[in-house]
Amino acid sequence: MKNTALTKIHESLGAKMVPFAGFNMPVQYEGVNIEHHTVRNDLGVFDVSHMGEFLIKGEHALELVQKVSSNDASKLTVGRAQYAYLPNETGGIVDDMIVYRVHEDIYLLVVNASNIDKDWEHISKHNTMNAEMKNLSDDYSLLAIQGPKAVEAMQSLTSVDLRAIKFYHFEVGDFAGIEHVIISATGYTGSGGFEIYCKNSEVKQVWNKVMEAGDSYGIKPIGLAARDTLRLEMGYCLYGNDINETTSPYEAGLGWVTKFTKEFVNHEQLKDHKLNGVHRKLIGFVMDDKAIPRGSYEIKDADGNALGIVTSGTMSPSLNKGIGMGYVPPYAAVPDNKIYIQIRKKLMPATVVKFPFYKK
Repeated sequence: MKNTALTKIHESLGAKMVPFAGFNMPVQYEGVNIEHHTVRNDLGVFDVSHMGEFLIKGEHALELVQKVSSNDASKLTVGRAQYAYLPNETGGIVDDMIVYRVHEDIYLLVVNASNIDKDWEHISKHNTMNAEMKNLSDDYSLLAIQGPKAVEAMQSLTSVDLRAIKFYHFEVGDFAGIEHVIISATGYTGSGGFEIYCKNSEVKQVWNKVMEAGDSYGIKPIGLAARDTLRLEMGYCLYGNDINETTSPYEAGLGWVTKFTKEFVNHEQLKDHKLNGVHRKLIGFVMDDKAIPRGSYEIKDADGNALGIVTSGTMSPSLNKGIGMGYVPPYAAVPDNKIYIQIRKKLMPATVVKFPFYKK
């Protein structure tokens, strides 16, 4: 089990630590609901240093990124990022990721912790053009400072104008007394804020200064459980739950980051999915009555016929209703359509809704 550079700090703060993607991670401190509302209303900080970071550089860097990424990285200028996925050779998804253009010929790919080795192997396999690749995952830490008070609270820590960093943009600058830190507005919570990429040797200083600067704004450390409820309220996919090696991106609603302006791994099959359609679609749904849907619960129609499976589900702290995601046939994936979730021996009614569940 790996630790992050901040594990001892989490333990000293009374965090409940759990194994996650091979790491010893804080799942919660005070409780999921309290932490969730802290991020929605004020300010919270997550240690997400388990995430993977790959540097792709040199004259063939863009060529490799274009080959393995679903999105069109040629559209990126320095200081911009894009959401994308790594298509596999069988119509599914190796992983989803964020691609940053750090310099003209340097790209940073940020991938999920559970997939670091698999992703590295996949990208390496397609690196026939010999682009320079470096796996930085074990050397770098990542903090997500999230919430509506993030800009105001953190501005004293940097000479970079935080208000000027738009969504899916980033700056490389000073932060918390450390030079050359990536300050990125690519959050996973829907409540604004920043991600800070720095070296493991620097992250304790950054954490302490972030907590100090945020003290008068009600900052609290937040665990992975609240991160999950926050992302689910936004309808963001979680790899391993809502997307995986057998999920077509067109089933998962990821056509918007699938760009056929260039050739990439398995683009022919994915173009077929786009043109001819797929057999199921990812939906969001809200429970009509007091009930909590969970992953692997069955989704059925009014007659009890199976439609699909819930992939993510929870009691939404913001809406105070049960919400979930899952796959159903396209005819059942229409907003306002009535579906039923099998919870123990009961069929509980739910309504299909458009993402996101949470609207500011």
